[in-house]
Amino acid sequence: MKLLSPAISRFARFRLWSIEQWMEDPAKAQHQVWQDLLAAGQYTEFGRQYNFSQIQSLADFKKAIPIQGYEDVKPFIDRMMQGEENLLWNTPVTWFAKSSGTTSDKSKFIPVSDESLKENHYKASKDVLSLYYIANPDSDLLTGKGLVIGGSHQINQFNDDIQYGDLSAVVLQNSPFWSNWIRTPDLSIALMDEWEEKIEKLAQSTINENVTSMAGVPTWLIVLLKRILEITGKETIKEVWPSLELYMHGGVSFVPYKQHFEKLVGAPIKYMEMYNASEGFFAAQDDVTADGMLLMCDHGIFYEFMPPAEFDKEDPQTIGLDEVEIGKNYALVITTNGGLWRYLIGDTIQFTSLSPFRIKVSGRIKHYINAFGEEVIIDNTDKAIAIACKKTGAAVADYSAAPIYFSEGTNGAHQWLIEFDTVPESLSQFVYELDSALKSINSDYEAKRYKDIALRLPEVKAVPKHTFKNWLSSKGKLGGQHKVPRLSNDRKFLEEILTFMA
Repeated sequence: MKLLSPAISRFARFRLWSIEQWMEDPAKAQHQVWQDLLAAGQYTEFGRQYNFSQIQSLADFKKAIPIQGYEDVKPFIDRMMQGEENLLWNTPVTWFAKSSGTTSDKSKFIPVSDESLKENHYKASKDVLSLYYIANPDSDLLTGKGLVIGGSHQINQFNDDIQYGDLSAVVLQNSPFWSNWIRTPDLSIALMDEWEEKIEKLAQSTINENVTSMAGVPTWLIVLLKRILEITGKETIKEVWPSLELYMHGGVSFVPYKQHFEKLVGAPIKYMEMYNASEGFFAAQDDVTADGMLLMCDHGIFYEFMPPAEFDKEDPQTIGLDEVEIGKNYALVITTNGGLWRYLIGDTIQFTSLSPFRIKVSGRIKHYINAFGEEVIIDNTDKAIAIACKKTGAAVADYSAAPIYFSEGTNGAHQWLIEFDTVPESLSQFVYELDSALKSINSDYEAKRYKDIALRLPEVKAVPKHTFKNWLSSKGKLGGQHKVPRLSNDRKFLEEILTFMA
């Protein structure tokens, strides 16, 4: 099987030429993507409604089309799911990615066109593989199998022509037949809905495979790896899969989990972060020594960036790649070859590099704590949790935090519910380290904590194991893309969880 490597290396070098073209001139690549999208959309109902044929410049484009949320495009999507064509996109759309979002009780259905599969999801995946092989020419990645833990929904038939599932299910269902040779488990397990049974079948079916890579959300992968160690009696995953060399992660920050993950694996492997959402494949880590993920500029998606000052405005303004700055928060606005036009996906990102353009996901527009002007985002809390774990020997499975408001006689605070995999010897020491780390990371938080005047020390409650999993299960949101809301600017979710525990 080692004979694969020269062929793969040639393939990687061939693709690298086209990758280098858009990396060297991302603005040109983005302008071409924008022109192609506009040309495809002008004969759709959406394009006629917003006079695409009259648009001559990017300024015209922004002026003609308001920022869209899901509720704005939902009437079009509802009709598309009934089989109507040429509404948002100019080719038939028969697949939809079902996305629940973290906090919404209602499902969203994101159109997935043939173009978005081929020119976005699959093209980006091949480019990521090429970049990996260029960086690791002696890799044996494709001599074994890739373990994929995703796809929490079976494919569902909406009508004779229209089907939907979560993104993993849609991508797996439409992938070429030969991909089954390099992936494990088989589709019947990969697309199971019931997660407890799924974890067991995943474990049993993959133990004897030659797994060289893994991909999936870290919370569920850790559960799977622990079960595999229980079944095999091994101390580390490297004893089960000696050829394991890569873990591709995304969906949630890996920072709080990395220390625990490394202990389970038991030997050094490579880690690669992906930013692959229902709406599109946006970015992936191209250099493990660099902070951030390479923004995919030639993959059927046109990007705009909304500064925080615009978030709550009636007519928010956006900027392009030529105006972004390193380290500043932006909400991501996308126009895609799946038929989303100036669509606000709800994620916030920061640029870590401008040559090439690399980004990291910093949180969600609605997932932050700013009850006292502290402007704490998920990127802050993930890093602080990791520092506190390292200093106290703890390991965190999941967490959620929200403000405690001022009351008579007491000032404000942040309340944390933390589910530990490894409980710290001293919870008070963990709280001290968490607070200290947050102060070192976020100057606004540090200012509000000065002499406890605005904010006092955080309140941390260690919750029993499986609390978050059981809470999600009680809401019918177990598995896949469903995640615990890490930060909330009100107490709705924290009170829900506390009531559930009681």
